[in-house]
Amino acid sequence: MNSINSQSEQKSHVRYSIVVPFHNEELNITPMYERLTKVMESVTDEYELILVDDGSTDRTQALIRDIAALDPRVLGVRLRRNFGQTAGLAAGFDRAQGEIIIAMDGDQQHKPEDIPRFIEKIEEGGYDVVSGWRQHRRDGFLRTFPSLIANRLMAQASGVPLHDFGTTFKAYRREILERIPLYGQMHRFIPALAHIEGASIVEVPIEDMPRGGGKSHYGISRTFRVLFDILTIRFLLRYMARPLYFFGKIGLTMIVLSGMIATWLLAKKLVWHEDIFIKNGPLLLFCAVTFLGGMQFLGLGFIGDLFARLYYAPEQRTTYSVARIYRSELPGKPKSLLEK
Repeated sequence: MNSINSQSEQKSHVRYSIVVPFHNEELNITPMYERLTKVMESVTDEYELILVDDGSTDRTQALIRDIAALDPRVLGVRLRRNFGQTAGLAAGFDRAQGEIIIAMDGDQQHKPEDIPRFIEKIEEGGYDVVSGWRQHRRDGFLRTFPSLIANRLMAQASGVPLHDFGTTFKAYRREILERIPLYGQMHRFIPALAHIEGASIVEVPIEDMPRGGGKSHYGISRTFRVLFDILTIRFLLRYMARPLYFFGKIGLTMIVLSGMIATWLLAKKLVWHEDIFIKNGPLLLFCAVTFLGGMQFLGLGFIGDLFARLYYAPEQRTTYSVARIYRSELPGKPKSLLEK
């Protein structure tokens, strides 16, 4: 994540950045801004609000522009078109100046009054990500039940014991977000991606509120797309650094299977003198196709390993994430721990 530091010299120190993406939410922007301002002013004056217009076609852009013109603590970001919630959050994260970044939805289903819970928990010092947990959902059964199943599958696939991956309402330490690339609809799975980096994660309960105004942009079809994201996360967690381990297993299994079939056909040819082309033509074809498929999977694994090496090499990325460095500040020559 490349932070844009324009106007940073004109701003006071920013401890908290609140990132809120909007898409056709003209009825919610002003009340959301007023509630956020009231809550944050009661906590600290070291904050900023980043309001992202994700290609809205209503008055969202104009309202954000007017608010940003009147309040220097507000940064308005307008995207050229509707790129989706993940892109909207990424645009806000890239421009956030705060050491702690809080993300939430702009439809007022997330209560700004819950923000102090996130701040209190992450300021304890032991957590890198604080995730909201909607313990009592207000949605109907057709959204609640599929979400429950998806959350359990995600928890098993990622190894992160969260109850609610779907909510955007989360707080992050800046250094964690800087190591996580966002694309597709992966914003729901930032905790899983942060887990890859060794982040410590905790949940806090939040209240699930009805929309403040406007129409929901989500449908039940989103649940099915989540299943593909779960498979992606599972692959990234286990095989991101060594994709050959994944594709190689498949390739070797297919090659061994084709070898066993070929041995059997050869035995029938040499021992029983059968014409394998006539009597076992389909099996011979299956053997050849399986062998070629296995070789392709092996090649795909080697190519994947090559790309993994190229990913870590150009910018000197590492396969680990350092949380803290401990170093003595005492002057003079270091003494042995065995000296008395």
